[in-house]
Amino acid sequence: MAERTLKRAGITGLGMSFPERILTNADLETMVDTKDDWIVERTGIRERHLVEKGTPASHHGALAAQQALDHAGLDAMDVDLILVPTVTPDMTFPATACVIQKLIGADKAWGYDIEAACSGFIYALETARAYVESGLTRNALVIGTEVMSSITDYEDRNTCILFGDGAGAVVVQPVDPADGGIIDAVNHMDGVGVKHLHQKAGGSAMPPSAETVRDKLHYIYQEGRDVYKYAVRGMANVALEVVERNGMQGADVDLLVPHQANIRIIEAAQRRLGLQDEQMAITIDRFGNTTSASIPSALKVAYDEGRVKRGDNVVLVSFGAGFTWGASLIKWCID
Repeated sequence: MAERTLKRAGITGLGMSFPERILTNADLETMVDTKDDWIVERTGIRERHLVEKGTPASHHGALAAQQALDHAGLDAMDVDLILVPTVTPDMTFPATACVIQKLIGADKAWGYDIEAACSGFIYALETARAYVESGLTRNALVIGTEVMSSITDYEDRNTCILFGDGAGAVVVQPVDPADGGIIDAVNHMDGVGVKHLHQKAGGSAMPPSAETVRDKLHYIYQEGRDVYKYAVRGMANVALEVVERNGMQGADVDLLVPHQANIRIIEAAQRRLGLQDEQMAITIDRFGNTTSASIPSALKVAYDEGRVKRGDNVVLVSFGAGFTWGASLIKWCID
């Protein structure tokens, strides 16, 4: 067996894909008892994209993956590993990674799905980093893809205003440490959060039945106040943790890319690090909460807008059901 040497992993390609259909706050006003100004004030969301019914997560996941490969200058046959963080897989099994592999023609790749809710992308990125830096993998795809509309109750005004559909993807490859790459990551989990945010039915604890469908137990269940309380503290703390343990402070961060869950949670992290608005990547107004897709797509938007350049210090940070939370520190290494 060939000797393995530790390398530095870096993001070398970006992609995203969102459905054309847009559900605005004005649309929601006709569906549930809510108001545009109330939604904007409490969440920061103005609109979200939704797939046509029956569109699987693999569809936009594959489109985002192909875009990321094109950006990195790779062919699908170059891909060794496909990781798909998602809470809305095409089906319980096989993994959506298998479906995407076939859709993009990455016939030499292996892979699997990762389920860590809104922290899924951060967890999967750290997994890809480990594979690449150990020498086990050279070209990895991390694809956050969600069809949150498939598990959202559009009669529940507390949750239907929050979520959208879409996908974001990155290529992770070995890079010259002198050029940058993924410098550090911190991840946490605390099962105390299970009761506050979950999908009650559909798993082995409560298999699907006529009764579970009738009682709407396959939709998102969220105790918003409790989730907010933990998320504000957790996301701000872990962002600061990864910055400080690398001898940095907020002023050294060129771009913070938070999970796009709620503008108030994002602003709490911003205040904790003492960041200015120009140091923030915020897309929640146009996409809503797309769970595992929110960070890679927000990073892609920031890149397309010219807001991140080679040598910049970029922090990715998330908080999700479980509870799960984490942050990654990246020295940007592509033009």
